[in-house]
Amino acid sequence: MSATDGAAEPEPTDADKTVAPPATDPWKGLRGVMAGTLILEAITVLLALPVVAAVGGGVTWASGSYLVILALVMILGAGFQRRPWAVPFNLALQVLLILGVFVHLAIGIMGILFAVVWGFILVLRYDVKRRMELGLLPSQRTQRS
Repeated sequence: MSATDGAAEPEPTDADKTVAPPATDPWKGLRGVMAGTLILEAITVLLALPVVAAVGGGVTWASGSYLVILALVMILGAGFQRRPWAVPFNLALQVLLILGVFVHLAIGIMGILFAVVWGFILVLRYDVKRRMELGLLPSQRTQRS
């Protein structure tokens, strides 16, 4: 019952139950997180070069090239987060980083740690998608007076 007129409010129809699209792009923030993670990951890979040189028996042409090219691809990949293939691309980079275990064990361990970070990002992505489908995002809520 409404407090103003004493009449019962009508039941919502199927048209009232549709989920409104978000007013703002909910993926924008997540794309920023993914791009920032790739940049931080590239910096970490480049900072691993002196470690491999000092502890790993030296940087060879192959190991140095592998790490530098991987870091450059990560930096370039940060700019492609709007593309539909961005998530598989990011996960492929994690596989390449884990394969860095053949350069040095520390590179492979770093790859596993970043794979865990990307796993958490995928959980966040799933949560945003679920909330958007249910109409629970703040930008999807209608203002009632």
